Amino acid sequence: MAQEKEDKSKAKIAIITGGSRGLGRNTALSVAKHGIDAIITYHSNRAEAEAAVADIQRLGRKSVALQLDTGNTKAFDAFAAEVKRALKETWGRETFDYLVNNAGISAPGSITDMKEDDFDRLYNVHLKGVFFLTQKLLPMIEDGGRIVNISSGLARFALPGFAAYGAMKGGIEVLTRYMAKELGPRGIAVNAVAPGAIETDFGGGRVRDNPELNKFVASVTAMGRAGVPDDIGPMIAVLLSDENRWMTGQRLEVSGGMNL
Repeated sequence: MAQEKEDKSKAKIAIITGGSRGLGRNTALSVAKHGIDAIITYHSNRAEAEAAVADIQRLGRKSVALQLDTGNTKAFDAFAAEVKRALKETWGRETFDYLVNNAGISAPGSITDMKEDDFDRLYNVHLKGVFFLTQKLLPMIEDGGRIVNISSGLARFALPGFAAYGAMKGGIEVLTRYMAKELGPRGIAVNAVAPGAIETDFGGGRVRDNPELNKFVASVTAMGRAGVPDDIGPMIAVLLSDENRWMTGQRLEVSGGMNL
């Protein structure tokens, strides 16, 4: 029992933004299966976040849910303080090991029709928020840790209606390379994971619930179907492992071969 307690006290800890639902939740459960504890964030649905925490705990791992609007940089100081408190109270630590910048929103619109407010919302969550949240949390990330930024296949191929979203994800891929360069001296590996079209509730569940869109996605995907969360979360969990310590600054597309 003493040995088991000692091992758990040394568990790795991941912060996963948007970890209460969709790909983020699947990632949190996947890392738990790999023996990693998780701090997950949620935007507004606390009950959903608590259910995710309970699922993680059923896998034998520790977990805490914290509220965060990743598009509101003014909230980051308070969030960092909450992270420090959670680390001390739950793990007896002052640092964590992995950051997965996953939280996202959808605001489709063509270049001719895109509203400036929607553009700004995408920018604040998908680029500005990732930049400054990472900056705020860097003092608490262990040397030798990992950062995973979630990009999108839409940064490689173009579909009408997603110009702004794709541009933000393209920015994330460039930012990932700069992070890898600047954080390399600390042994922190930084990579971008770019999912293809996935069946989740993201964007109102378009891919999951629209049969015509789902069929279209399948028709342009080498593996012949749309993706599911279990195609992504486990891959991220493996990317965090020590076996991938020498990979950094890379864009890893996980799309089943969409639009090859």
